[in-house]
Amino acid sequence: MATLEKIRSKSVLLIVVIGVALLAFIVGDALTNSRNLFGDHTTVAKIGDKKIDYTDYIQRREELNNRLEQARKQNPAQYANYDTQLMSQLALDELVAERLLDQAADNAGIETSGEQLRFFVMDNPINPRIQELIQQLNASGLSVSTPQQAYEVIFNPKRNGFTDAQMAPFQRAWVAMESETKQMIKRQQYQRLLYGTVKANDLDKKALYNDYVSTSNVNMAFHPYGQLDAEKYKVSDADIKAAYDSDKSIFKVNEPTKDVMFIAVNIVPSTADRENARMLAVSTMESLRDSAGQVGKDLKKEGVAVTRRQLRASDLPLGAVREYVLSASADSAKIVSENIKGFTIVKMGRRTQAMDSIQLNIVQVAGDKLPSKVLASLNSGLPADSVSKKFGADSVMAQPAQWIPLFTAQGPTRAIEPAQLDSLVNAGGKYITLMSSPQGSVLASVAKRNAPVDIYEYDEVTYELKPSVKTVNGEREKLEKFLDQNQDLKSFAANAAKAGYTIQDFSLSESSPAVPRMAGLNSYYPDSRQVVRWVMIDGNPGEVSHIYESKDAMTPALYAAAVVSEYDDYVPLTNKDVKTFATDKARRDKAGEEMIKQYQPKAGSMAGVAQAMAVESTNNPTFRFGYNPQVADAKVLGRIAGSKPGKVVLVKGDNGVYAYQVASQGKEEFPFNDQQYEQQYFQLVNPNMGGMLKGAREYVNNIYKFEAGD
Repeated sequence: MATLEKIRSKSVLLIVVIGVALLAFIVGDALTNSRNLFGDHTTVAKIGDKKIDYTDYIQRREELNNRLEQARKQNPAQYANYDTQLMSQLALDELVAERLLDQAADNAGIETSGEQLRFFVMDNPINPRIQELIQQLNASGLSVSTPQQAYEVIFNPKRNGFTDAQMAPFQRAWVAMESETKQMIKRQQYQRLLYGTVKANDLDKKALYNDYVSTSNVNMAFHPYGQLDAEKYKVSDADIKAAYDSDKSIFKVNEPTKDVMFIAVNIVPSTADRENARMLAVSTMESLRDSAGQVGKDLKKEGVAVTRRQLRASDLPLGAVREYVLSASADSAKIVSENIKGFTIVKMGRRTQAMDSIQLNIVQVAGDKLPSKVLASLNSGLPADSVSKKFGADSVMAQPAQWIPLFTAQGPTRAIEPAQLDSLVNAGGKYITLMSSPQGSVLASVAKRNAPVDIYEYDEVTYELKPSVKTVNGEREKLEKFLDQNQDLKSFAANAAKAGYTIQDFSLSESSPAVPRMAGLNSYYPDSRQVVRWVMIDGNPGEVSHIYESKDAMTPALYAAAVVSEYDDYVPLTNKDVKTFATDKARRDKAGEEMIKQYQPKAGSMAGVAQAMAVESTNNPTFRFGYNPQVADAKVLGRIAGSKPGKVVLVKGDNGVYAYQVASQGKEEFPFNDQQYEQQYFQLVNPNMGGMLKGAREYVNNIYKFEAGD
């Protein structure tokens, strides 16, 4: 009995231990993912008291991705290289802007009227969901092209041969679209009101006018600093600090930021990979030349792909493929391209003729009994535009003749099935039933058809050369060895170049979509958002990351980063770019002072100063404040505009030393245009609506915690 009690007591203890361990695991996992179990663990961002929930964020990101895919289909060249990593921050920016606009519009008491809703839904659609609804209706076999037609079909289902149950999903979608459109209209109204608050008063407009009509006749000489000698113009740490402090406001950051050193290893195919690709091209050609003339399973496993093309002559791609296809005999094959990207082989098929488009008369008929009566009437000579009068507009709708493309630049469209096309062509102009269901039918006849064109059939056999697993593993082992031996910032920076790696310096923040390919460019390393996540969550100054890998099979890459510093107010002077800026500014400031001392003895005349500067003086008879491209420095521009005629003035600018002399001042006669200076004032102010809406609200961006986990 005592033994049994011991076992029971140990079981209880074991359960407690397991429970504590399990709780620690759950809490640890939550903390690792930076999601507080007792806080806003689904809040992607927060501005003031407005929160962006994870579910809303995911929905918006998916919508943007879908729109991008549609844009790529419609315009592949323009959107082919658009980085999808941008979609996450773009989705969040949209949601934050909408929350702020909605709150502001509600506070202002703005409402959407019924007339406005009708106009922006029916007459001037502003919501892309309207077009999506029309596309969904067409995909369901309902031919509609306008919001009015869509509304008629959705909310009068029985009149169009449908039941209420069939249209219920579309009705719900329409109501949701209207609700969303109401909000969009309210936002637009508030935006117009907000921008309308930025208005010039009479004094503002008159000041702009006076600046333009007031002129000066100015003689000027300019000596640029150029590349300054660091030994000749030495600057101290105090000089650099003073230069930094004088312009510190431009280094203000709006969110926590970290400076990092970043290594990217872009892996390319090795010499062995390229040789294997060459041998694969030879094997593929041999396979295409044998009796079967096909690419076997073994070659396909190696990555060889076959695409059957059926194209008009005008759609054949320019270059070697086009030249070969136009002249090749059936069943012949040729390597038309072989380079570091892989190879392309063309296996010629047959050359045929086919219509590439056909014009149809189309009549839609509701119900399952009426179509046969309408078909008989049409084929007895009843004009299509008279069927609605005879059978009722609620049941029959005739559409204008439509051209149906049978071929596009991508090949056959399959807009009409071959059997249907044969029936249409063989009907001799009579109507046939093109589509039929219990709810209704589509009747069609041939109005016109184009003459047959040449169609070229061929197989495009391609292989895209990518680094082999062996090549990728070799680069990984090399980088792992480097990181094992350089696990702190100092050694990481000192030994990277010796190991063959180039370090790039970046500043990353909560809003960074990924690691940029170059500072200031809107182009990012693939799959590098995971590096941003490590930097912002786990990386502390002085620490080095482990290896991160891009999943792009064609252009694989390896990444590693080391955190240099972190800050949440101003970019510090320790930042490499800031240090370079401040040092250069301090050196230019010192050079300017010394040059002025050098040229001052010659300041009795413009000719003397220009000679001392070794430049020629210029004359501007109509110098205007704010309208002079000869002076890039705003401070110098202001000095000249405020100077009286007479003496020669020497002044140091940001980019060089200026000498100027105002010879005379005048005023030109131009008519005052109130509207012109109203617009000019708005352009000068350039209101930041986002900043106006945000105001002093605190903005917390947690997006990096939900993206690209380890």
